[in-house]
Amino acid sequence: MKLRVQPTPRRAVSAFTLAEVCIGALIVLIFFVSLYAGISSSFYSTRTARENLRATQIMLERMEGIRLYNWNQLVYSNWIPATFTAYYYPLTNRGESAGIPYYGMFAVSNVSFPSPAPSYANDMRLITVTVYWTNFVGTNKLGRNRQMQTYVGRVGLQNYVYYN
Repeated sequence: MKLRVQPTPRRAVSAFTLAEVCIGALIVLIFFVSLYAGISSSFYSTRTARENLRATQIMLERMEGIRLYNWNQLVYSNWIPATFTAYYYPLTNRGESAGIPYYGMFAVSNVSFPSPAPSYANDMRLITVTVYWTNFVGTNKLGRNRQMQTYVGRVGLQNYVYYN
C-alpha cells in the first residue's frame, strides 16, 4: 500500500518577510532601551536621594550642636566656625576615599521683624546652616545646595542644658 502525500501550499512553508523581521527587531530594541533607561534613571534618583539625605544629616548635626552653646558663645564670640567640611563617608580607614566633600557655612544673624519690632527683638538670633556639594553626572558637574534655619532666644533651651 502506497501513501500519497499531498503537497503543502507554498505560502504555509515560507518564512517571515523582511518587513516583519524589521518590525519585530524594532519592538525588541525599544523594549531594551526603555529597560536600561529606567534602570539608569532609578540609580540616578537613588544617588541623588542619598546625597540629599547626607546633606540633611550634616545640617541637623550642626543644628543640634547649637543647644550646647550659651548666648554669649553664639552671639559675641567666635566659638562656632563660620565654615566647615564634612564628607559622604566620614568613617573611612586611612587611604580610602571619604567620598563627596560637603562644604558648609554657619551664620548667626539678627532676626528681621516687621515694624514696629517687638521688645524681644534683640534677644533673638537667626541661625542658618548652608551645605554645598558637587556631584558628577557623566562629564557634567552639578552643584547642589541645601539650607536649614532656626531661631535661638537669649532665654532659650541652651540655658537648661548646663545652667549657664
